[in-house]
Amino acid sequence: MNTTLALSDTFGSDLVRGIGAILLYGVVGLLLMFAGFYAIDWTTPGKLSKLVHAGLPNAVIVTASGMLAMSFIIVVAIFNSASDLTGGLITSLVYGLLGIAVQVIAVRLLEWATRIDVGSMIESEKFEPASVVVASAHIALGLVIAVGIS
Repeated sequence: MNTTLALSDTFGSDLVRGIGAILLYGVVGLLLMFAGFYAIDWTTPGKLSKLVHAGLPNAVIVTASGMLAMSFIIVVAIFNSASDLTGGLITSLVYGLLGIAVQVIAVRLLEWATRIDVGSMIESEKFEPASVVVASAHIALGLVIAVGIS
């Protein structure tokens, strides 16, 4: 019994189309991560990139949790995008940007409600337990928004 495995006639074009989709979604995801970082940086007191570079522990915790929360939103936006490539890229971009905006507003409202002075906390050179509360808020709200997108 001889069995040969043959590739379909469209294998090559399907492979190239898949590689192109991965690259394009990667670019959209990267752009959204940049947008998410700058949205967090812009709405958080202090210059996060400088504070993180200086190794301030609370700034690192808050920034890392914000980026993680943004990634949840972006991944779900991409996962739930339209089935065709162009529509999927547009849907991912729109849902991702909307999710980032909602995330930033929700986190700021929660920080206001808890009366945490984020500016002084992230500039502190010693670990502040309140940074864990802010980080948890980032992650929790990112998950809520991500599920909302789905």
